[in-house]
Amino acid sequence: MIDEHLIPGDDWGVYPYLFNFFGIKIPSYGTFMLLAIVVGSYIYYLEARKNKSANENTFYIALAAIVGGAIGAKLPIWILNYKFILANITNPMVILSGRTITGGLIGGMIGVFIAKKHLKLKERKGNLFAPAIALGVAIGRIGCFLRGCCYGKPTTLPWGVDFGDKILRHPTQIYESIFMLIMFFYLLYAKRQNPKPGELFRQLMISYFTFRFFIEFIRIEKVILFGLTFFQIFSLICVIYFVIFFNREKEIFRNCLKLIKKY
Repeated sequence: MIDEHLIPGDDWGVYPYLFNFFGIKIPSYGTFMLLAIVVGSYIYYLEARKNKSANENTFYIALAAIVGGAIGAKLPIWILNYKFILANITNPMVILSGRTITGGLIGGMIGVFIAKKHLKLKERKGNLFAPAIALGVAIGRIGCFLRGCCYGKPTTLPWGVDFGDKILRHPTQIYESIFMLIMFFYLLYAKRQNPKPGELFRQLMISYFTFRFFIEFIRIEKVILFGLTFFQIFSLICVIYFVIFFNREKEIFRNCLKLIKKY
């Protein structure tokens, strides 16, 4: 899962660099990741302002989501590829390359949870975050496509893309980008229906991880258990959590305390 194409050279990807600025190559991937964060943060701010909750806490919550997302995006990569990283520890590109959106989503959620606890906020902000996350991922995946990471298996379909090895592959990055763009517009519509707090975030997570589970069948990923990849197993766990346990944390915590007291 380490994006090794960031390490060897510039011969991989559809358009790995956007332009050359005074001798400095501006990478497509990094540019679109930054654009995803900026646009996502702006959408979150607009939604918060519409909800009349744009204040100092709004900034701290967004910052916690970004920091948590950045850590969550890298941590699974470091853990799963620790041998490769340790063997190339002197190469900073090895440490910096590779990240996962699935880990970023969960990391961002944990970051928000910690920030809310620190700020003593009880109100769920998921309905404000959901459209921002969807659009951010849609933009970010364009960067993946241009750089040539997260690509799919070989295909004979007319829209197959050659990322540098003369093999036409599924542009799975574009599939995901289109899916999340559709989710963005759906969430904007659903927000008008006055959903209960956190419901839009719940729907987005269920939809994304379900989509991610199935798209893994046409992605280049290592199978680790029962014919499934790490991300498929992770996606299944996330779907189960958001379907069964999300919004029931307090109830589950109370029941656990009862069991502890009983025994």
